[in-house]
Amino acid sequence: MALSRLDGDDVDADNISLTDDVAIVNILIDNLVMAARRSVKRSYHHGQLRSTLIAAAIDLLGEHGVSGLSLRECARRAGVSHAAPYRHFADKRALLAAIARQGFEELAAVGAAAMEGVDDPRDRLDAYGIAYVRFAIEHPVVFRLMFTGEWSDAGEADAGEADAGEDAAVDGGAFDLLVATASAAVGPGVDGPLAAAAAWSLPHGLAMLLLDGRIPAGEASGPEGAEALARAIFALWRGPLAGPRAPKRAG
Repeated sequence: MALSRLDGDDVDADNISLTDDVAIVNILIDNLVMAARRSVKRSYHHGQLRSTLIAAAIDLLGEHGVSGLSLRECARRAGVSHAAPYRHFADKRALLAAIARQGFEELAAVGAAAMEGVDDPRDRLDAYGIAYVRFAIEHPVVFRLMFTGEWSDAGEADAGEADAGEDAAVDGGAFDLLVATASAAVGPGVDGPLAAAAAWSLPHGLAMLLLDGRIPAGEASGPEGAEALARAIFALWRGPLAGPRAPKRAG
């Protein structure tokens, strides 16, 4: 019986010694290494390396923060050469910008999904806000990065952006969606971006209070608890807190 190497050479397995056993093990290891390298190359050619690097970077950000992130470590975790990330990202800031951009795109997507089937303009705005809070709790690492200055001076495109055709705004359309939704809620005669900023303040403030632990965990545990709390707070703003002022107390 012959064992075949990936390089084409055969080894006779019927007449081997103990020493040959070691050689056979080495052959098997070589085969595994070569197969792994081919798998990595196939992943790269199918456009998976970029997403793999971003996933590795998000893990690193969660473990060590921005200061502990490096393209070299991302490459090591992705199982590729140290030079491979530079095919997609010019530098660390470009990688951070790509993560933030992806976060904004996902936020816009969940916001749009939350408003689907909701007709009332104010209810649509609330649905977006509630989805915003839940997104922050589900993706705390990405959410924090989205609103920091760690990547804001990065170039509009990273090394792979031009080929990928990614020329959309850095916020992934999330703010445009908010402006359109807020404008519909307040009607004509009110500045759209100003209305959007007003609508943005409540869910963003609540999200940060939750992420920073300023609201006791018992009040909102996990994404479901955060969503329930957001619904209750939005109801207060649309109800009692939006009503007429209470009369002044005498004396």
